[in-house]
Amino acid sequence: MNSFGKVLTLTTFGESHGSCIGGVLDGFPAGVCIDLDEVQQFVSYRAPACNPLGTRRNEPDTVNFLSGLLADNTTTGAPIAFIIHNKDANSHAYEALKKLFRPAHADYTYFAKYNIEPQPGGGRASARETAVRCVAGGIVRQWLKQRGVYIYPYISQVGPITLPYPLADMQQLTRVYDFASRCPIAEYDRKISKAIEQVRTEGDSLGGTISCLVKGVPAGVGEPLYDKLSARLAYAMLSVNAVKGFEVGDGFAMATMRGSEANDPMFIDEATQSVTFATNHTGGILGGISTGQDLFFRVAFKPTPTVAKKQNTITCNNEQTTIQALGRHDPAVVIRAVPVVEAMAALVIADLILQQKNL
Repeated sequence: MNSFGKVLTLTTFGESHGSCIGGVLDGFPAGVCIDLDEVQQFVSYRAPACNPLGTRRNEPDTVNFLSGLLADNTTTGAPIAFIIHNKDANSHAYEALKKLFRPAHADYTYFAKYNIEPQPGGGRASARETAVRCVAGGIVRQWLKQRGVYIYPYISQVGPITLPYPLADMQQLTRVYDFASRCPIAEYDRKISKAIEQVRTEGDSLGGTISCLVKGVPAGVGEPLYDKLSARLAYAMLSVNAVKGFEVGDGFAMATMRGSEANDPMFIDEATQSVTFATNHTGGILGGISTGQDLFFRVAFKPTPTVAKKQNTITCNNEQTTIQALGRHDPAVVIRAVPVVEAMAALVIADLILQQKNL
């Protein structure tokens, strides 16, 4: 339950208000020089201290590497272990909540499974754990770039504000992290930022959608049946906190189409003599295996469950009560999840590539 992947594996540990969180990335190839400053920069895109639209928790998320790297930061092939110290945990803020189940959190289900009272900040169930995924993803994405694979996630919806079309402009896609909303269109960045600040003042929250375009994945990546590329991506994304939906290509919209509309006609490009497609309704995956087209998928996030409005709930002793959460939380957790989606996509694609002996 704490490990992800088959050939390339990530094991994570730590809790929201513990001394640290951390992970071990195993199975990563030897001889790859890693830019640790780039890894740290990627982690900062998720860090709560680095986005004005996020929580007020001030965590710099400085990564400390413990093993798996030579003095020049070249990988040895051994497990890459690392930790991130929690600098701004405030467990006292949760004293009044330790006997209560916060609505839409994992407090109740963890209690039902482990018989442990709610832990500060959600403990292991906290989205704090996703910082570890970003460290691993920050390493793996560098290896993928060397192989010509590039991942471009972006915010395509927050609450009722939705982009009217998928993004394909590379100038926009490469600047996603320059925008606080992670939506690289200035008009929509302003609209989303305004909506988030408004809902913050109301003590409420918003959900949203992250779209992701992946370029450069060769045809043939993915395993038949139970290890399909689409299945592994869905498994990865649904493991991220607050994710409630996943679709590849045109996804649920394909249920309204006819086969003649949904199929992607195939051709041979006369100039390159390579296989090409007229459309990409399937999102670059057929039979669970990559077609060589761009991968495209969407991930839907629920609104942040911690809100300042009064709600009904129960205690650990089955007593009816109310709760009004105060303190630090993201008014739209989807914003800081953009690098998490990128990290998980990188881990899935790299793991499947490493499973392919002929790629």
